[in-house]
Amino acid sequence: MTFRYALAAAVFFSGVCMADVRPIPNAGRSAVVARNGMVAASQPLASQAGLHILRQGGNAVDAAVATAATLALVAPMMTGPGGDMFALVYMAETGELAGLNGSGFSPKAANIEFFRSRGLSEIPAKGAFSVTVPGAVDGWATLLDRFGTMSLEQVLAPAIDYAESGFPVSEIFAADWAQHSKPHRDDPEFARAYLVDGKAPAHGDVFVNMPLARTYRLIASKGRDVFYKGEIARKIVDRMQGLGWPMTMEDLSYQRSDWVEPISTTYKGHRIFELPPNGQGMAALEMLNILEGFDLRSAGHNTAEYLHLFVEAKKLAFADLDAWLADPDRARLPIETIVSKDYARRQRRRIDTGKASTGVTSGIEGPVQWLGEKGDTVYFTVVDRQRNVVSFINSLFLGFGSGVVVPGTGLLLQDRGALFSLDPEHPNRIEGRKRPYHTIIPAMAFRDGRPWLSFGVMGGDLQPQGHVQVLLNMIEFDMNVQEAGEAPRASHSPGGGVGLEPGIGRDVAARLIEKGHSTRKSGPMGGYQAIMIDWKRGILMGGTDPRKDGAVAAW
Repeated sequence: MTFRYALAAAVFFSGVCMADVRPIPNAGRSAVVARNGMVAASQPLASQAGLHILRQGGNAVDAAVATAATLALVAPMMTGPGGDMFALVYMAETGELAGLNGSGFSPKAANIEFFRSRGLSEIPAKGAFSVTVPGAVDGWATLLDRFGTMSLEQVLAPAIDYAESGFPVSEIFAADWAQHSKPHRDDPEFARAYLVDGKAPAHGDVFVNMPLARTYRLIASKGRDVFYKGEIARKIVDRMQGLGWPMTMEDLSYQRSDWVEPISTTYKGHRIFELPPNGQGMAALEMLNILEGFDLRSAGHNTAEYLHLFVEAKKLAFADLDAWLADPDRARLPIETIVSKDYARRQRRRIDTGKASTGVTSGIEGPVQWLGEKGDTVYFTVVDRQRNVVSFINSLFLGFGSGVVVPGTGLLLQDRGALFSLDPEHPNRIEGRKRPYHTIIPAMAFRDGRPWLSFGVMGGDLQPQGHVQVLLNMIEFDMNVQEAGEAPRASHSPGGGVGLEPGIGRDVAARLIEKGHSTRKSGPMGGYQAIMIDWKRGILMGGTDPRKDGAVAAW
């Protein structure tokens, strides 16, 4: 054997042996690892915008607002300054964890009679009557005022640059753009702002949004008041009143973001934080409390036994959501009971491990009404060099929100008002100056008293279900931060049974059917982003969902 042949053979066989022993992740890609800072978002340009701010010396809050503003540009069907936001913020120097509710209020004149007088038995999911005051811009400014180190002008700069010079449309968002724009193609204002020659931009097409760039420049130079009290507010009100919705300048100027105390529970040595109502985070906590009493590890990941318990816990938690999720300033809500261990023990006894339940109602006496919808949202998270952490979610709700564009501004207005109830006995009934039921929820998990995982799973009523599945994937089934988000998901909905993503086998579906569940094949569900902090080694590990166009930008 020649030396050259022997060397080649050694390299070949060495490679085979190394491949045999090298740990290969159970995911399509490895988790991203870095030391100085990280942004995990559902679109690469937005992740890079946040990282640019970090590298300029901004902190996680500065980078979060930059990321949010850029996502509003590159994913207009999902999010925008015409929508709402929520955030969890951890500041390393003080050890403080703060929650921000940046959701908007209904107009003062909105009430049940308004809809009844027009022959409407439910609030339309699209159009002006579903619009609530946008909370996002006030939320961005409120975050910066308390925890940021940069100005609105600085953090909006990346988004303004992309809006003026154009950005290439990413693949999955191009498909979403085409699908969700169909109902609005005949609206001249929508077509002028978000279509090109009557069509949605295709994958790779460069899209310029000068109206939104002008809106951002006004906010950057004049602050949040231009949006809520100045010329932008006037344009929003003129558009709304022209469409018959009684939104006023006073309604815009009334808008505020509220700092709220996060709610939490524990799960096997971890403390999981969510935001209180009007978001649905309490359902995730209740599900975890219920499931903690079962031996999930022995049941096995995504087995019929495991998924049965998951779905039954979900039914119980969502029955409580349907009965008790509303604006906490306008209704007395049993939040502490719902997230308590004692209540979970009572709820757990309602689960038959061999049979699917039907007609599940709240375990607390009160009204019940199903309010769930599938939503379109963006979630992202940022961690900086100092280990400040932001878990952030921003949304228009359904695709392109209400579909209403404010002329000359690039603003799409959200349709969150569609989640109010017209039942006069329900705590979520529509009334003036009230926040509606909200689906979007950021989350954070602590270990040993410090942030361990900042994460979220976008997707309407999937979100609490996704939060639980991701955490269980990591805590019970030892997945890393990337694997946990890529693993096949299940989701239950009252009308559609149990949806199962590819990768959950037919045998599992058959066993679930034997237990009384209806099942269906599902396409990709939700969109996950997460950053895990390894304090001992001083590193960050990021995961992002292949179900979206996401990327982890790291430094």
